[in-house]
Amino acid sequence: MANTVNNNESEVKQRESGLIVAVGIIIVAVLLLALAGFLFMDKPAEIIEGQAEATTVKVSGKLPGRVLEFYVSEGDRVKKGDTLVHIHSSIAQAKMNQAKAMEVSTAAQNKKIDAGARSQVIQGAYEILQQATAARVIAEKTYQRMENLFQGGVISEQKRDEAKAAFDAAKAAEGAAAQQYSLAKAGAQQEDKTSAAAMVEVARGGVQEVEAVLEDEYLTAPCDGQIEEIYPEVGELVSIGAPIMTVLQLDKKYITFNVREEFLKDMKMDGVIEVMIPALNKMKTKVKIYYINDMGTYATWRATKNTGQWDSRTFEVKARTLDNVPDLRPGMTVVYYLEKPKAKWSKSKKEDKPAKVEKKDDKKVDKAADKKAADKKATKPVAKKTPKKRDKR
Repeated sequence: MANTVNNNESEVKQRESGLIVAVGIIIVAVLLLALAGFLFMDKPAEIIEGQAEATTVKVSGKLPGRVLEFYVSEGDRVKKGDTLVHIHSSIAQAKMNQAKAMEVSTAAQNKKIDAGARSQVIQGAYEILQQATAARVIAEKTYQRMENLFQGGVISEQKRDEAKAAFDAAKAAEGAAAQQYSLAKAGAQQEDKTSAAAMVEVARGGVQEVEAVLEDEYLTAPCDGQIEEIYPEVGELVSIGAPIMTVLQLDKKYITFNVREEFLKDMKMDGVIEVMIPALNKMKTKVKIYYINDMGTYATWRATKNTGQWDSRTFEVKARTLDNVPDLRPGMTVVYYLEKPKAKWSKSKKEDKPAKVEKKDDKKVDKAADKKAADKKATKPVAKKTPKKRDKR
């Protein structure tokens, strides 16, 4: 009975020791596999994720007013010159009426000045001149007679002087009448004519200014594209320069990447790279870089350690597709795979030569196997024989 118990205990111990050895072997194998994967397996490639964009044009006008009607909806395709929206402004219409009235008034004043005095005024000045001439002739004859009489001693010097004064007055009146007649014939001064003409131009400029504002009463598409977004609703008031809608130029698509400076070595100006578009069934296409610019200090990656690292700035990189990709829409994700990093234990260019296998002597191998079997046999526990008890009779 005791012999059986000892045999069972030895078998249990053998099983436990074998299980421990197996677990140890498994752990060692797992560690070796992990170490081999860390040393020999390639790391996944770095990716830079970008986004497809397109040039957008904001449609706005100089006319403040109320939106009466939209002629397009969001998503519609438009051509350059298509009418998009109607904006009405009663204030602008009133300004136009005022400007036109001012233009008519100044034009009339300018015409009046250019025409000069009326014919009746000119004729009246002429008649006054003739009257003054006749008075001068009579005064001259009277003075001559008085002078002759004074020389003959018939009249006094006083009478002669009175005749002389009347003659001088008549001559002055004739000269004044001649000047009035000449002024009536000449019309306004040249400065007055220039001023009147300038006022006409000012009035015309006012009309043109209001017309320029009213040109935006009907806003048209500035380019070919697609209506991306409409901001106001019908009936709302819009101010000067407020955007009414945006037009998306689908023929001017580009891709934007935000790249840290250490990756710029793979994305050079005018360089061509291959990108992947996940939304288009992982389609691959080539793009050409045309713009690289620093995004500013707000996009700077700050190092968290005092030593061993440095601040890295972020750059905006833009590229255009070399091939036409009509299904590429703004907002789609675009992925660029950087060059895969080399493994820590990379193979050399020359292939390693296979190691030489030393041929062991067959006799030495047999002796080693026999020794190993003997050692194993010696380690097996030997069951002790217990003496049998004799029956006492």
